[in-house]
Amino acid sequence: MLPTLAAVEEARRRISGAAIRTPLVRLNYRESPAEIYLKLENLQPIGSFKIRGAANALGHLSREELAEGVLTASAGNMAQGVAWRARDLGVPCTVVAPETAPESKVRAAERLGSRVIKVTFEQWWECFERRAYEGIRAHFIHAFDDPEVMAGNGTIALEILEDLPDVDAVVIPWGGGGLACGIGSVMRELRPGCRLYAAEVETAAPLSASFEAGEPRMIDYKPSFVDGIGGRGVFPVMFERARGLLDGSLVVGLGQIAAALRLLAERNHVIAEGAGACPVACALAGLAGSGKIVCVVSGGNIDPATLCNILREI
Repeated sequence: MLPTLAAVEEARRRISGAAIRTPLVRLNYRESPAEIYLKLENLQPIGSFKIRGAANALGHLSREELAEGVLTASAGNMAQGVAWRARDLGVPCTVVAPETAPESKVRAAERLGSRVIKVTFEQWWECFERRAYEGIRAHFIHAFDDPEVMAGNGTIALEILEDLPDVDAVVIPWGGGGLACGIGSVMRELRPGCRLYAAEVETAAPLSASFEAGEPRMIDYKPSFVDGIGGRGVFPVMFERARGLLDGSLVVGLGQIAAALRLLAERNHVIAEGAGACPVACALAGLAGSGKIVCVVSGGNIDPATLCNILREI
């Protein structure tokens, strides 16, 4: 089920004390093939859009449910979003993270008071599917396949349309699909002619492969510094939602994302993680077409050492 426009508008009211209204700014690079704008979700308190969905999902829980604590499966940013809101509400939080999760993101979740359990990628994926982890009794907050999470993410679309009503295209990082489907549900309602694209990295692009096959497909996943998006497959229910909302998936290489990350730092003084720079790389490559293109810079939680290595090439 996709969130209704009324649910997204309600979510905006519910999360107003947790998430901020992020700015939409022009990319300071006139040589680009389009008029590129940046929706700066990296400026959220946790450095990621995930605080929107997490705050809305926790806001729907009863006192009895909250008393049991909350559990999520995340490689980093959703962990921080759920942990941040759980800390505010005074409830325990447990995070199941894959062994490949960046240490900087794991430490951030722990600083927010959550308990982090590291598991294999297979066990992590199983946690998503089961919506539970053995031995942990808590209310599971799904990082993407949750109508309340998607409604919180959809508030980004409301802000984009208020700031740029004549937007021609929106490019959105694809991780599990909750961000793209949340934004897409609002855009299809309020500006149906706007082009909507997922953004993926070539080393982990299951949505592109699934679109090409016409059904969910598993791929050969290769971990990289672009750790906030990509995976071995697409949840079938998320694929069906995406197929009804998106105009396609745009795929770029690691070098293109690194170049976009450097450009953001140099021209707009914006620190983005790989996932956040991916839509910008797609737009700069001309894959999103012409006109006014909004790139959702989903987060800025990049490992400092990784960032330094990439910026040395400026």
